[in-house]
Amino acid sequence: MALRSSSTPEGDAALRPVRTGAGPADRVTGWVAVAIAIALWEALCRGLGVSPLYLPPPSQVAVALYELFAHKQALADLAITLYRIFAGFAIGLVAGIGLGIAMGVSRRFEAIADVFIAALYPLPKITLIPLLIIWLGTGGPFMLAISALGALFPVIINTLLGVRQCDPGLLMAARDLGASERQIVRHVLLPAAVPSVFAGARLGLGVSIILVVAAEMVVGKLGLGARLYLAGQVLETETVFAVLVLLALLGILVTRALDALDSLTGQWRN
Repeated sequence: MALRSSSTPEGDAALRPVRTGAGPADRVTGWVAVAIAIALWEALCRGLGVSPLYLPPPSQVAVALYELFAHKQALADLAITLYRIFAGFAIGLVAGIGLGIAMGVSRRFEAIADVFIAALYPLPKITLIPLLIIWLGTGGPFMLAISALGALFPVIINTLLGVRQCDPGLLMAARDLGASERQIVRHVLLPAAVPSVFAGARLGLGVSIILVVAAEMVVGKLGLGARLYLAGQVLETETVFAVLVLLALLGILVTRALDALDSLTGQWRN
C-alpha cells in the first residue's frame, strides 16, 4: 500500500526545520534593543536629574571609557587581564578534556574522580582565593590557577556528557575494524564530544573571567579588576561603569569567537 503524504498544517509544521540559532535579522533586533535601552538610560538620568555619583548617564560613561584608554593606560590593564584569563583557561580546557575523556573510557577512573568532582564542583571557587594566596602568593601562578579552576569543572562534566552520548554503533564498528583504543578516542569519542566540549568551554570561560576579575580586585595592582576596585574607592562611578562596559563587551566577543570556532569544527565532526 502506498503511503500518502500528509498535507495538513500539523504535518507541514512537523516537516519544518527547527531553528537552532539567531539569524542576521535577530542579531540586528538585539542590538536595536540595546540602543533603545541606552537611550532610555540617558533620558532618565537627564530628565530625573539623577546624581552621576549614583548613576552616570551613558554619555559620561563613554567619556570615561575614552579617558581610560587615552590617559590611564587601560590597554595595558586589558592585556594583563586577557592574558591571565586565557592562559589559565587554556590550562583548564586541556586538563578538563583529558580528564573528561579518561572518565568516559574508564569506569574505575570515573568512580574515583566522581567523588572529588562531587565535592569540589559545588564549592564556590572564589572561596579558594585565600588558600591559593597562601600556596602560590599573589603573582602570576595564582592568577593562572584561579582561572584554570574556573574552566576545569564545566569542561570535565560536559566532555564526559559528550563521550557518554557517543553512538554505540560507531564504537562497535570501530572495534570490529580493529581500531585501537587511542584511535577510538581520537576518531570517534573526541569528535562526538566536541559540541559538549564547546558548551563547557563557554561556561568555563565565563567563570574564568569572573574569578580573574575578582582576584584582581582582591590582590591585583594591575588589570581591569584592580582598576575597577580603585575607581570604586575614590567614588569614580563613571569609571566603574566604563570598566563594567568593557568587561561586558569582552564577554560578547569571546562568546561570538567560541561560536565561530564551533561552526568551523562542524565539518571535522561530520
